Amino acid sequence: MKKRILWLSSAFIISSIATAQVMTSPPSYSENQTNALDIYRSEAERVNNLVHTKLDLKFDYQKEQVLGEEWVTLKPHFYSTSKVTLDAKAMLIHEVALVSGNSKKKLNYKYDDLQLVIDLDKEYKKDQEYTLYIKYTARPNEVKQKGSEAINDAKGVYFINAKGERANYPTQVWTQGETESSSCWFPTIDKTNQKTSQEITLTYPDKYVSLSNGLLKSTKKNTDGTKTDYWKFDKKHAPYLFFFGIGDYAIIKDKWKNIDVDYYVEPAYKDVAKQIFGNTPEMIQFFSDKLGYAYPWEKYSQMTAREYVSGAMENTTASLFHDGVQQKAGQLVDENTAEYVIAHELFHHWFGDLVTAESWGNLTVNESFANYSEYLWFEHKYGKEKADEHRYNEAFGYKHGDGPSKNLVRIHYNSREDMFDGVSYNKGGLILHMLRNFLGDDAFFKGLSKYLKDNEFGKAEAVQLRLALEEVSGRDLNWFFNQWYYDNGHPKLTVVSDYNATTKKVKVVVRQDASKLFEFPFAIDIVENGKAVRKQVWVAKQAENSFEFDATKKPDVVIPNADQVLLADIDDKKSVEEFIAQYKAGKGEYATRLLAIDAMVDAQATNPKATEALLEALNDPFDGLRIYTINKLDPASKPLMDKASTKLKQLASNDPKTLVQAAALSLLNEANIFDAAIYEKAVKSPSYSVQGAALTGIVKNNPAKINELIKNVDDEVIKSSSDLAMILLPTWIKNNQLDKTPLVAESAAVYEFIKFQDQEKGKLAEEAFNWIMKNDTPDATAQVAKTFSGYYTYLKEQNPQAGMAIKQMAEKALQIKTDAAKTIKSVTIAKQIKDLQDAVNKMK
Repeated sequence: MKKRILWLSSAFIISSIATAQVMTSPPSYSENQTNALDIYRSEAERVNNLVHTKLDLKFDYQKEQVLGEEWVTLKPHFYSTSKVTLDAKAMLIHEVALVSGNSKKKLNYKYDDLQLVIDLDKEYKKDQEYTLYIKYTARPNEVKQKGSEAINDAKGVYFINAKGERANYPTQVWTQGETESSSCWFPTIDKTNQKTSQEITLTYPDKYVSLSNGLLKSTKKNTDGTKTDYWKFDKKHAPYLFFFGIGDYAIIKDKWKNIDVDYYVEPAYKDVAKQIFGNTPEMIQFFSDKLGYAYPWEKYSQMTAREYVSGAMENTTASLFHDGVQQKAGQLVDENTAEYVIAHELFHHWFGDLVTAESWGNLTVNESFANYSEYLWFEHKYGKEKADEHRYNEAFGYKHGDGPSKNLVRIHYNSREDMFDGVSYNKGGLILHMLRNFLGDDAFFKGLSKYLKDNEFGKAEAVQLRLALEEVSGRDLNWFFNQWYYDNGHPKLTVVSDYNATTKKVKVVVRQDASKLFEFPFAIDIVENGKAVRKQVWVAKQAENSFEFDATKKPDVVIPNADQVLLADIDDKKSVEEFIAQYKAGKGEYATRLLAIDAMVDAQATNPKATEALLEALNDPFDGLRIYTINKLDPASKPLMDKASTKLKQLASNDPKTLVQAAALSLLNEANIFDAAIYEKAVKSPSYSVQGAALTGIVKNNPAKINELIKNVDDEVIKSSSDLAMILLPTWIKNNQLDKTPLVAESAAVYEFIKFQDQEKGKLAEEAFNWIMKNDTPDATAQVAKTFSGYYTYLKEQNPQAGMAIKQMAEKALQIKTDAAKTIKSVTIAKQIKDLQDAVNKMK
């Protein structure tokens, strides 16, 4: 009896506890903490879930506002609720009502310019849907939130040349939702863990075209000179992926299987649109096959935008790109510089759009994959060395930022915008390559397929990636994720080797920086008689690891990280002669040969063998390393240039890659080696970079030819050669050819740094700076302001003194432009001042 009474009492207590609900978050989650880094950045709490969003949008081009009506359907996630909170930034709210059939019932609400808190008509239970009607005006220019290094503004919707005041400049309206800026143009729950289907109706001037998510279901012309497009998207995605774009575009049609693939470009680029975007169908097929998961959406369109605030954005079925992806035929001859970002945004349609990071702290499951897709595409299309070149540059970018101090998965950060950095992108992609190498291709890609299928149209975090890969491979991956995802940094190694002729053993010692130890698989090549034997070892989490291998004689060279997979800093202790052997043995390994070239470059002035090896590297089978070697040769060394000139002339004339030709011509220019026949031929090249380098050399050697030669030269040719632009600058200034200012804007923005390297060129760049700031130069001023912001963001941590110099130049530019505005009668001068003021403000 007592036992039963005790059991009943316990049951009563447990029942009482179970019904108690703590409905607030832990104190560590509070946004009101003094130090933002103390805030635990959790997944957003889901009180209500979005179900469907319907928008009817019209536009006031004069006021740069969106006139919106919204019907949004929601439901409680789990707990019953009588309130809903929607994100809605800087809006005018005209009406809020509950929709029931054809009737509307007005609701009470509170609005603080950031969030709209609505009292519902009753308490709704789990999964009980309700629909709200909201009439509003979106005022993007009133939005206060800031952008980031990756996305430099955050007002959600952008009116470009809305009043048509800039002649020969397009008028556009487009949106940018990431991170939480869709709520600047429609009320929503602006969180990554929300998913909703959508309908958008757009009414805008009939002379333009529109693009949005999903399919265009209808379009009709109105009697007032407008037209109305109706776009419908039936599958669910996160609010930050909502998009519309409106403007004067040529639409180039393409296909992948039965899916429309369209390219929206400015009319001037319609003939080259397929040269820019035309690999997209092949990319869709390749990624679908590689992932074992077919492209999941009903169409894919790509659009360009003027004054875009980022590089590109993966809006579902409708990616948006900065206008720099639009290249002319003479640029595309060299390479399509947009190809990597085209792959990146497409891959997001699996990683980011289909399966979305549950929180910004887990951004890696979006951006790291998109970053790695660039490698996968280059590897597939152009071969391993092209992909490795790209990966090497990504590693450089990560290491030279503030990335090594940050975890990949972060629950503490100042702002969600801080997640868009060289860790989430570069490092994340680099360690995915390591993970692929460890598991093998079959297990790695099958694991990715499982991850996508398990979480499709939902959300995920890094742990779900680990579990999917473990389930497929059967291998525990906690050791990998703990040190690469949930911790920071990378191994810093010193590697030495020694050969014992008595025991016929080569000993390789790997020492780690003891302040942070890692464990990892490590490839070591032992090279004898030019032939490499690969040894795979595990480096344990200790300060020193030693390995011994059989060798019949002293190896030509020992190559650590021989497969170049490990992300690490490696101090490789060996002679120049051994690095020369490494270059010869490094067939197929881009970084192995590049590191050897670097060692030769350091010794080119003192070691004849290094010089000879460098000249041999000019014949490297990979064009990227031919260019790298050319750019590392010392043009001031007459003995070296005497030996190299014949080969350089050959490369300038006949290399199959135009970028190699241009690099060779540029080095010949610096070394004052001129061959008229070669240069006259190069001027007729279809490549803008070759033309630019050749014109620079000809004008440098025969200034009288300047007017004759540049008469019909495309501005992009001049832009491809900063030296040529500087040569032409005095003439432009004398004739006040303001249309040429964009060609020297970037050099003008960094004139202090150019002065440090070359006083004469620096003075010319400063003249360009003053010329741009004292005149009505909207395009050039915008470019200068953008350059200031970009350089400052990078330099403020890496080189504070240089960052301060950028800030001072920005302040000087603002002052000169403000003074000039007192006498310049121009409708665009206020925008120029604002561009510069915004750049200065970002430096505070």
